[in-house]
Parts: sequence; structure tokens; C-alpha cells
Amino acid sequence: VMSILLHGDAAFAGQGVVYETFHLSDLPSYTTNGTVHVVVNNQIGFTTDPRMARSSPYPTDVARVVNAPIFHVNADDPEAVMYVCSVAAEWRNTFNKDVVVDLVCYRRRGHNEMDEPMFTQPLMYKQIHKQVPVLKKYADKLIADGTVTLQEFEEEIAKYDRICEEAYTRSKDNKILHIKHWLDSPWPGFFNMDGEPKSMSCPPTGISEDLLTHIGNVASSVPVKDFKIHAGLSRILRARLEMTKNRVVDWALAEYMAFGSFLKEGIHVRLSGQDVERGTF
Repeated sequence: VMSILLHGDAAFAGQGVVYETFHLSDLPSYTTNGTVHVVVNNQIGFTTDPRMARSSPYPTDVARVVNAPIFHVNADDPEAVMYVCSVAAEWRNTFNKDVVVDLVCYRRRGHNEMDEPMFTQPLMYKQIHKQVPVLKKYADKLIADGTVTLQEFEEEIAKYDRICEEAYTRSKDNKILHIKHWLDSPWPGFFNMDGEPKSMSCPPTGISEDLLTHIGNVASSVPVKDFKIHAGLSRILRARLEMTKNRVVDWALAEYMAFGSFLKEGIHVRLSGQDVERGTF
């Protein structure tokens, strides 16, 4: 399995989750053993010039925090892109570390139907309108080199257009949209055919007081005999035992009982977070 993430330039630089994910990328319990990040860098995000969007020269500079190699490649050169992607895959497989491919490119039209980039980037878009599209540029090169003939190129284009047209035609045949087809849910029995929840009532999940007392006692004890425990911790354990005897709980003990009841049923519980190991909560 190879983890690949696709980003936009503005999102890569501007969304905190990207930076945060980099910082998780090499932690023992979170690593994917290297992710290939592909940044489609049209150099303006939605409509914002980079000088108004970030402080660093490249959108990919956030990846430097984990010393990931960053390849900036001209997306108008498909063979250079292929080469860089091969190197990125090899890096990831060899070192199991993140790697970034920055596809330096442009967006020919607006961000969406309502967006006219000539309003916000007139000089840039005058240049873009003069650019030969990458497909034509590459096709002309291959035909000039004798790698493919004009007829082969036109047949490929026609074949691709046909696939799109047929899919478009078939899409019109679907009169009924089943919501369930769009729901990515880990609980297959949770929704009925119309996508509505079957029932919002929960089965009773209570457990006996004997079991709660047992979990409370275990949570208040030290698992190793004659283990010298820190005075501050023994105070906490004593208070917890006292609460169990008096049939009262605080938040922490309630959580203990919830987790303990799962563990008693053989359900694995994994806690993660910055204060887990020292048991703050």
C-alpha cells in the first residue's frame, strides 16, 4: 500500500491540518511509513496572489519541517513529471519517509463557473491565454519525433471522448438516486434503503453494579506486588477506591468503568493523545 495525498497549493500552505499531519507522520502509532504528497500548484489558489497568502517563497515549504525532499517540476513537461514521480515513489519505498511533488502549473479557466480570473489576475491570464495547452504541446513533440503518428493521436483522443460521452449518456438513465450508494458508513445495518436511520433508539448497554465495583477496585489497585508507587498517585488511587465504596463516580472513574467494561468483553481499547501516557485523564 502506498499513501498518496493530493493537495492544492493554497491548501497545502494555508490549512493547519497539513502542517499537523506532517508532525504526526513519523510518530510510531500514526505513521503511514511515508506519504507521497502531490501539490497541484496553479500559483494563485482560488484568486489570491501568493504574496497575500503566505510568508514563504513556495507553498510546499511547510514540508521542510520534517526534512521531506520537495521536487518542483514544470507540469508542462510530462516526462519530467513522470521522472520526478518515479524518484518520489522510490524515495518513499527506500526510506519510508514523506516526499513532496510540486506540480508548477496554471489554471486555464476560473476556479468555478462564477469566477473570472481576468478580474483578479489580468496580466497573468493574458499570458495563460497565449500558452499552448500541455496536451497539444506534448502531442506535437511526439509526432515530430515520430513516436506516434497524427492518426494514432487523433484515434486516442476520439476514444477518450467516446468514453466520456457514453458515461454522460448513461448517467441520464439513472432517474432514481439511492442515498445509500453515497453513504460511506462503517455500520451497514444503520440505514434503511432510503438512507434514513432505521431507529435512533439504542439497545440497553447497562452493566451490573458488581461489575462496576470490580472495575472500580481494579482501577484503584497496583497490578504489581510490592511496587513502590509515587505518593501523589497512591493518593489518587485511594480516593478512587473510596468513591467506588461510596457508590459515587467522578469523570475519570466513569471513563475507567466504560473502558473497563469494554475490556471485560474482549474489545480492544486504544487511547491516544498527549496526556494519555501519564494518565492525566
